[in-house]
Amino acid sequence: MLISVDNLTFGFNGETLLEKLCFTINEGDRVGLIGGNGEGKTTLLRLILSQLDKESGTLFVKNGIKIGYLAQNGGYDSSNTVFEEMRSIFAEDIRAIAALREIEKEIANAEENSAQYKLLSQKYESLNKQIAARDSYQYEVRIRTVLGGMGFEKVYDQPICTMSGGEKTRLQLCRLLLENPELLILDEPTNHLDMKTLFWLEDYLAAYKGAILTVSHDRYFLDRLVTQIFELENKRLSVFKGNYTKYKLLKAEKTAHLLKEYEKQQEERAHMQDYVNRNLVRASTTKMAQSRRLALEKMELVEKPALPPPPPRFVFSYTDKPYERVLEATALRLVAGEKVLLHNASFSILRGEKCAVIGDNGTGKSTLIKEIVKGKNPALRFGRFVKIACYDQENANLDQGETVLGELWGRHIGWEQTRVRNILAQAGLFAEDMDKQVRMLSGGERAKLALAVFECENGNFLILDEPTNHLDLAARESLESALKEFDGTLLFVSHDRYFIRALAGKIFELENGELHEFNGSYDEYTVQKQALKEKTEPQRVPVPVENKNERKKEGYRSKEERAADAKRRTRIKQIEEEISALEIEDEEINASLSDPAVTANFPLLTQKCNRLEEIKNLLDSLYSEYETLL
Repeated sequence: MLISVDNLTFGFNGETLLEKLCFTINEGDRVGLIGGNGEGKTTLLRLILSQLDKESGTLFVKNGIKIGYLAQNGGYDSSNTVFEEMRSIFAEDIRAIAALREIEKEIANAEENSAQYKLLSQKYESLNKQIAARDSYQYEVRIRTVLGGMGFEKVYDQPICTMSGGEKTRLQLCRLLLENPELLILDEPTNHLDMKTLFWLEDYLAAYKGAILTVSHDRYFLDRLVTQIFELENKRLSVFKGNYTKYKLLKAEKTAHLLKEYEKQQEERAHMQDYVNRNLVRASTTKMAQSRRLALEKMELVEKPALPPPPPRFVFSYTDKPYERVLEATALRLVAGEKVLLHNASFSILRGEKCAVIGDNGTGKSTLIKEIVKGKNPALRFGRFVKIACYDQENANLDQGETVLGELWGRHIGWEQTRVRNILAQAGLFAEDMDKQVRMLSGGERAKLALAVFECENGNFLILDEPTNHLDLAARESLESALKEFDGTLLFVSHDRYFIRALAGKIFELENGELHEFNGSYDEYTVQKQALKEKTEPQRVPVPVENKNERKKEGYRSKEERAADAKRRTRIKQIEEEISALEIEDEEINASLSDPAVTANFPLLTQKCNRLEEIKNLLDSLYSEYETLL
């Protein structure tokens, strides 16, 4: 058991935030912590980390446990380069290997079978076991594996202090993965990651030996990784077995069951109370009525299940229907500075299609969206009666000095104030929010305001850039539902794979300056991409297996026909050839580890690392035999 919590309560400024929480986290657990904005998820993490003090209850943390924590906007400054910083994690391994090399030199200079020789040999054996237990020889491979998977393979020599906030957060995650703590606590680890990196991280964490507790709004990530869901709601914590999709089913069943039990008891109490009311004054039935009244007083009440607050609600509609061909691009070229983002791209979007734009960070997804919204590029042709409504991930169209009410009402001055307030309330902004300035809103509140403004534009061609950023799970699912019901045309950029899978019927992938069009769902797209990846990635050449029967027969023949000394020389030659072949293979594998295509492919990289370990063990065995024969 790593963490045990029983009846934990915590409050702030006299207000209870967490009440009577109970749960355990054991070795190897995979836990997803979810809940609406402000429910106390980060607070709970800080309590586990002893950054806050509980009010009451017990919180047990295993003595001596090594915990790695990634804050939501974590990161650090360092004057070191990326590779130097990661290498510093393995200082103990590096010192041990260096010490081993020194002992080897001393052994070579010591007289065989002397007291010094025996003492050095004992030290060598002890240190070698320590290095093997820590897998110290593979530290550079591990660094390259993680940095490559997280997208840092081309910036090993870049000083960390020159990086962006998002890059520093990713680098902090790299450090945690390399430190290999017993418990990883991750607060929104998928922020700032493109899809390729997301899939790599999920594969890496799936093979991680320690326990994981993660806060995430990424439902696809939760589905692939976790086996338990901890839900914080109305100050309480509920535990559900399974991933996020399973949690949704169990939560609905639990709520329905609790509500049924509550209603059943209320009906029974009403029936008993009615009997008491009708029979208490009658002499013949007074005793029975008093008995029923006593039973009512002693009855343990079933608590009415606390229903979650209603999620925001959006409705997208339009008045004018556009022609069949909404947008057509021919030989479109996009440039950012000296970098060509798109070269000679051609595609079309038809009325009613829902299209997702995906690709790695920096490939030009947002640039493409902005170019379409501008509508001035001659390579882009719009159909008649197309009306664009655009949602910007930065919400740059909002006036930071305006109030919430004024932001929407100022765009529709002919509307009644009641209508404006109703629209904002449906989006999750209520009376107490109306007079807040936009700059004072949280990220989630600002996103809801921007979506309310976007909804009221009544576009028949909706273009959205990362619309789920800053939204909690309930708001994301509400937006999904509204866009599913929208019968107009949709073009959106998103890293939210669950969102893409729910909506997209066509995929535009930006890669290496080209736009690839795929007609089909996101699941079909991922299957096709995986098949292409398996087809194109380099295949490992199988290592020939020595025939033991042949070797045995040859051994017996050489024993009969040759003298013992000749046999020894033959074996020495064989060992030299085997060592040479293994060292060549070792060099080839190590050279391949600098290839970004290999470092980004976690299963292939794991295979290569395992083979390196096999080679190391074989070489150790062969060198030992070689020294004996000499």
